[in-house]
Amino acid sequence: MYTDRASCHESRMMAKLKKLLKQHVLWVGFLAVLGPLLIILGLQYKSLVKLERTSAAARRAMLKNFLEAVATEAEYFYRTDAERVLNISPTVFTEGRLQKMAHYFKKKGCRAEKQFFLADFTRRGEPSVQFYDPLLHVMEPHCREPAIERAVKVACAPWYLLSWKRTALDSVTLEVNERDTQNRIILNPITDEASRVVGVAGMIVDVGYFKDVYLPRLIRKTLPKFFSDHEQEEVVVTVRDGTGRLIYAIPHPVEGEDDEVTVPLQFIFKDWRLGIHGRFMTTEELARRHFFINLSLSILMTMVLIGGIALALRTASREMKLSKMKTDFVSNVSHELRTPLASIRVFGEFLRLGRVAEPEKVRQYGQYIETESQRLTQLINNILDFSRIESGQKAYRFERADVTDIVSETLNLLQVRFKQDGFRVHFHPSAEPLPPVLIDPDAIARAFINLLDNAIKYSGSAREVHVRLGREKRYVTISVTDYGIGIPREEQEKIFEKFHRVTTGLVHDVKGSGLGLSIVKHIVQAHGGRIAVESEPGRGSTFTIYLPIGDGSDSAGGGH
Repeated sequence: MYTDRASCHESRMMAKLKKLLKQHVLWVGFLAVLGPLLIILGLQYKSLVKLERTSAAARRAMLKNFLEAVATEAEYFYRTDAERVLNISPTVFTEGRLQKMAHYFKKKGCRAEKQFFLADFTRRGEPSVQFYDPLLHVMEPHCREPAIERAVKVACAPWYLLSWKRTALDSVTLEVNERDTQNRIILNPITDEASRVVGVAGMIVDVGYFKDVYLPRLIRKTLPKFFSDHEQEEVVVTVRDGTGRLIYAIPHPVEGEDDEVTVPLQFIFKDWRLGIHGRFMTTEELARRHFFINLSLSILMTMVLIGGIALALRTASREMKLSKMKTDFVSNVSHELRTPLASIRVFGEFLRLGRVAEPEKVRQYGQYIETESQRLTQLINNILDFSRIESGQKAYRFERADVTDIVSETLNLLQVRFKQDGFRVHFHPSAEPLPPVLIDPDAIARAFINLLDNAIKYSGSAREVHVRLGREKRYVTISVTDYGIGIPREEQEKIFEKFHRVTTGLVHDVKGSGLGLSIVKHIVQAHGGRIAVESEPGRGSTFTIYLPIGDGSDSAGGGH
């Protein structure tokens, strides 16, 4: 017993779940797609956070590589120049040929030097120093600038001491002496066959040339190798001396900004530092900006995808709703067709079998058959009109006509139906004569019949309908008022859509095709007019057709 109850309960729960999924299948599908998208967005966020850190480190590394490339190129320039010029044979010192070196320096001279000199340690006593005069192209025992002469003597002193001690050296390389920052010296010790120092060849570097000519040119040459044209405008390269004073900058830096990356020069000017920083933002700020841009694009892409999915689901929902409406339409039309056909068949059968002998009854049955035939004709006309409207083949024949005559004739044709259904229809013509209007009389009559049919169906227990004609400014108006169940405000815009029927409980059981008001709207708009509805639930509705008065220029024309 317990097992059966549990099984039955489980079956009911499964049935409810299936029904729920069926009713909300689109929402289930939407959530099924939204979930993975949000997960992907979360993973993308984590990836972008890591990318932000990595990109900041990578950019800082690139800035450092740029500065090291500049420093390496400067070292190569001065080292190779010094090796080319200062690589002198020891016989120059041992054979006393220092005075003949003027021609050599003239031939080998370079733009980076301020002064060449030779120091001879082969003589007894103090070393003999000869300075090359670039103006006279001769070797002189004294320099024009005493500061240079003092700096040279100080730089040569350690090498003279090694020569005096006759110390043999395993190897010699270029040496840089920067004790006097205004007279920086590159020295090349010269050794004999016994590896003992016999002299020194040296050059005093031209600081002005390095600062004002060579370094700016080198920086401008190296920038395009690491940065695009746009990126070059976003960085500031600086050069500072040993005291931190700004020597050079490209472009001019903003006061108070510190360099993000600095690198010292390696061979000469070793107390100077190359620096670089962002012109508008730091590396961290730039990485954070790219992070937010990428995150925004990811969010935007996700929103677009969600919007596209929502639009697709909305379209699918609309199509499903339309499909259901069409199904209901077929069902309702079938019912609408069966009802008059059944009445016609029954009354016709009575008359055929001669079961009705009284003339009054025969006339009454004939009226019933006529009324049901009219109802059937109206339904078929609506279906045909809808088909023509959907295919774009609906045509109207416009002519000048009196709306009052059309409404009166239509009401007379429907008197029998009103009487059979127990309705009282009150006609209120306009107090003043209405001008003729350019219309299709048959189409306007069908629109009016559809409004009357709608009023009769939804009047409920109130069996009273009022028809009023009037004029409002440039329009002739036809109003149909019932005192039935009314239409909720949120449904009033939708009732003119094809197949739409109000879904409240009060009208759900009323049969209908769902085409009447849609056809009315199309007919009225084809005449250049409009249709309006005023309704309040429980108090009834008023539908008003507005037809323009004029020469027809506002209408659709004669063959729409």
